[in-house]
Amino acid sequence: MRNAFADEVTKLAAQNQRVVMLSGDIGNKLFDNFKKVDERRFYNCGVAEANMMGVAAGMALSGLRPLVYTITPFTTTRCFEQIRVDACYHHVPVTIVGTGSGLSYAELGPTHHSLEDMAILRTLPGMSVLAPCDANELRACLRAALKQDGPVYIRIGKKGEPTIFNEVPDLHIGRASIVRAGSDVALLSAGTMMGEALAAADRLHAEGISAEVVSMHSIKPLDVEYLAGAAQRFKLIATIEEHGLIGGLGSAVAEWRARANAPVRQLAFGTPDEFMHEVGSQEYARRKYGLTAEVMASGVSQAFRE
Repeated sequence: MRNAFADEVTKLAAQNQRVVMLSGDIGNKLFDNFKKVDERRFYNCGVAEANMMGVAAGMALSGLRPLVYTITPFTTTRCFEQIRVDACYHHVPVTIVGTGSGLSYAELGPTHHSLEDMAILRTLPGMSVLAPCDANELRACLRAALKQDGPVYIRIGKKGEPTIFNEVPDLHIGRASIVRAGSDVALLSAGTMMGEALAAADRLHAEGISAEVVSMHSIKPLDVEYLAGAAQRFKLIATIEEHGLIGGLGSAVAEWRARANAPVRQLAFGTPDEFMHEVGSQEYARRKYGLTAEVMASGVSQAFRE
């Protein structure tokens, strides 16, 4: 996804002279083509993410369209105050991109894990929170973000994510995308868990359970219109995310259910309230926390039949 990000932001910069790129000491080679468009619009801000966010907000106040990019924890938790006060309080169009979200950097330990980013950023007034499922949906999110008049956060993977959309989809912030229609249960997936969600749907189909698979790329604003319909159509919905169970997509949907008094049961798949102290691959981390098609299909099947 990061290669697709670099390619798409280069195209956007060629189309719009107000687009500027700020990097937190990462991806310098990745943005070589961007620099060919206009090297004056690329800024390596170094390991000074809080300052980078303030610079981006100042640029936005001056009429530019800055994109801020680095590894997810360093562009979210490390500079949360600057996001809150500089970007959100002033409601400026800064697009914040966190690469290697979730457990993409599992082998580097908890300092590089990002399992609370959606939770903290969706609390901020005026902030949109997006989690595209593949490279093409990421391109659509970037295009949509640059049309907003306020701050947007986009969490992306690192590399190797499966292709879900064969072309850039017609995406709208605040509107979910149905990837596969179904009639019994709904699997609501955020970000790079979509491959596992589709594999879980295949397993459920083999058991005679029809699963609708949905890309909930917009965590905030949430597609409450889709959720209202899903609550009437399905006996069970399951939220799937490589993020903590506290505060992410699952919590957002549960909050909506409480407000709407929605008559539908919900399962939530995510990581528990703990740090992962072991070191291993992303696949190892997903197995540890049950974020696999096998475990999720089993849980959904059992709950559906109860």
